[in-house]
Amino acid sequence: MSAVLDAPIRSTELARAGRLVARLATRPDEIEAAQRLRFRVFSEEYGARLSGATPGVDRDIFDRFCQHLIVEDQASGEVVGTYRVMLPEQGREAGGLYVESEFFTDRLRSIRHELVELGRSCVHPDYRTGATIMLLWAGLGALLAGLPYRYLIGCASVPAADGGGFAATLWRELWAEHAAPEEFRVFPKRRLSVDALALGCEVVVPPLIKGYLRAGGRLIGEPHHDIAFGCADLPMLLALDRVEARYSRRFLRSA
Repeated sequence: MSAVLDAPIRSTELARAGRLVARLATRPDEIEAAQRLRFRVFSEEYGARLSGATPGVDRDIFDRFCQHLIVEDQASGEVVGTYRVMLPEQGREAGGLYVESEFFTDRLRSIRHELVELGRSCVHPDYRTGATIMLLWAGLGALLAGLPYRYLIGCASVPAADGGGFAATLWRELWAEHAAPEEFRVFPKRRLSVDALALGCEVVVPPLIKGYLRAGGRLIGEPHHDIAFGCADLPMLLALDRVEARYSRRFLRSA
């Protein structure tokens, strides 16, 4: 593990709600548990075509540069939620952000040194409740509190097994109210055709995207169609101070 990765870690436990605890994964087996949860969600639910050295594990080249935030059910010891967090220094060490593999991000160059990337967010199907989502966000706020960063960027993945109709409809519904200013726009490298695919009906906003929106998240471009993962990725940007204000104070480490 690099010195850049080790430096920001203060405490493994970041937030708590009953038997659920948000903390950093610090051991290889904890990180692998998060990667196995990712495989379950992205491969078994989304139908992603994942390949790797270890069956049942979602692992890529960015993992070793990142911190892995997990939510653990202490009654069972199971990892039930995860976020991958990459600081600007880690992004430079990795040679770029994951989001840059899917979007042209030239307009974000001026804030690149203040930009923390969130990735591979997922929650176990049995734990997709408001408490689990809020605990992930509380953990993020606690992890990054006091560090010299201002923005979070991430891709909210939406299944596209229906050909992209749901994702296109969701994006069009959210874009009207939650679009970021022009100066923060990014552009997909494989654009999902939102105009052609939109179904023209109301859709239910997925819990993780609700978490972005409640924290003040803004859409910063049209979706990228990730064919390998069988999903559409909606790019989102958040102000870090909004996350800290909304979530961090609601979950005490000693609760």
